[in-house]
Amino acid sequence: MASNSTVSNASTTTGGRLLVDALTANGVDRVFCVPGESYLDVLDALHAHADIDVVVAKHEGAAANMAEADGKLTGRPGICFVTRGPGATHASIGVHIAQQDSTPLILFVGQVPTRELGREAFQEIDYPSMFGGIAKWVVSVDDATRIPELVARAFACATSGRPGPVVVALPEDVLSAACPSAPAAVAPTAASGPDPDAAPRLREMLVQARRPLVLLGGSNWSERAASDFSAFVQAWNLPVACAFRRQDIFDNRLPQYAGHLSLGMNPELAALVRDADLILAVGTRLGEIATGGYTLLTPPRPAQKLIHLHADAAELGRVYQPDLAIQSAAAPAAALLRGLEAPASRAWDDWTRRAGELHARYQVVPAPHAEARGIDLGQVIAHLDRTLPDDAIIANGAGNYAVWLHRFYRYRQPRTEIAPTCGAMGYGLPAAIAAKLRHPDRTVVCVSGDGCFLMYPQELATALQFDSPVVVIVVNNGMYGTIRMHQEKRFPGRVSATDLRNPDFVALALSFGAHAERVESADAFPAAFERARAAGRPALLELRTDPRQITPQSWLAGHG
Repeated sequence: MASNSTVSNASTTTGGRLLVDALTANGVDRVFCVPGESYLDVLDALHAHADIDVVVAKHEGAAANMAEADGKLTGRPGICFVTRGPGATHASIGVHIAQQDSTPLILFVGQVPTRELGREAFQEIDYPSMFGGIAKWVVSVDDATRIPELVARAFACATSGRPGPVVVALPEDVLSAACPSAPAAVAPTAASGPDPDAAPRLREMLVQARRPLVLLGGSNWSERAASDFSAFVQAWNLPVACAFRRQDIFDNRLPQYAGHLSLGMNPELAALVRDADLILAVGTRLGEIATGGYTLLTPPRPAQKLIHLHADAAELGRVYQPDLAIQSAAAPAAALLRGLEAPASRAWDDWTRRAGELHARYQVVPAPHAEARGIDLGQVIAHLDRTLPDDAIIANGAGNYAVWLHRFYRYRQPRTEIAPTCGAMGYGLPAAIAAKLRHPDRTVVCVSGDGCFLMYPQELATALQFDSPVVVIVVNNGMYGTIRMHQEKRFPGRVSATDLRNPDFVALALSFGAHAERVESADAFPAAFERARAAGRPALLELRTDPRQITPQSWLAGHG
């Protein structure tokens, strides 16, 4: 964290400079933005702060996604600046992702001058009304002298309890206003810890169980927290199922790993959740997807006994009434669990072994369908699983292509799965760029569907401009696959609005200056992937896949 010595020494300054001083004091080293005239004073102040890297995206939605991904990777608020009106509406997707993914994010938005507020001036938006339902806090700065105070509060709010997004509106005249220099306030860091008196009860409930199951999720899991949790699980030999797109918290290669509580989850895993006599939920909110639409655990009092550990007291009892509720952030919760003395004998060893065996069977890549044409995606993901280093980061957006990734790739370390739990399309490429900028020495791969990639293909220009050599895998089946799947189930043979007329993805990527290849067979993928990794610049591989292969074991009979 930078010291307050970076704050301007002049007796007077401007609101824009006070704001950037406050960012520096709170440890900000990178901001993502699309420039706008409504916050020119901030851009000017950033010019004097070489210690803050300014990454300019080509679309505000992509900039917000990059900032959200950076928040996932660091546990500190990702920072995004956009202009008023259209900039704010475009960037709202990042705020929604941060809310549902519990990611610390601060979105700074330009605003009309204070004298024009309430008149529906050019590009004016009532930000508290617009963002109030998806942000933890929305504030408009109406006095430049309060900028240090409000920025510190924004950092504290974004990181406290259940992390999430904060929106700060910046009227133009407040940013340009002359004001006295002031020390930049630094947000306090305080993580909620568990009540130690809860440990004996927690241990007693675990020991008495016969079919316990751990449901793991939530945000901001450090390597230490994940290590502590893993040590607890292995000492107690408990089966672990990870919540939707939170697989990287627990090493998927361990025998205790029971699978992924995902869309279209393994039916045998769903049966395990129903049959469990005790659920230990750690970090997860127990949301719709992880609970199979609130059917695997029935609110408000599930049939299974429930121990729920979560960072935010407001989430404990919000949907499910637990038998034991413990408020705790991930790190102290994991330390508490690791400190529990494991029993000398366990009644659930056969149950844990069965859970691991069911998942291992489900994870076997099926043989390609006899009529399939194009690349079998299962073989592609299996190759990534075999060859990528443990610390490789994989980013993805939303679409049925992700089913293969989440099912057949084994995540090994925390903060290596960068994916939106809210199911936002277009997230993968911006998130991958942010990840590569944060970890330039690690392999970063974006896996994207054709429709998903086309949300923000222009961000290849950002990757080139800011030296972010990511590898992008575009799974091209010529349609919005998830929507087509549901369409065929409800209205078989009546295709409407789900076909895609795609560009030449290779030519598109080459036009940006990226390395690009089209891969026609699974056998050709390994060599093409290595060429992409070695290219030294952003690279795109287009994979042509059969549109009838909509999930790993299904065949879309109504298409073709």
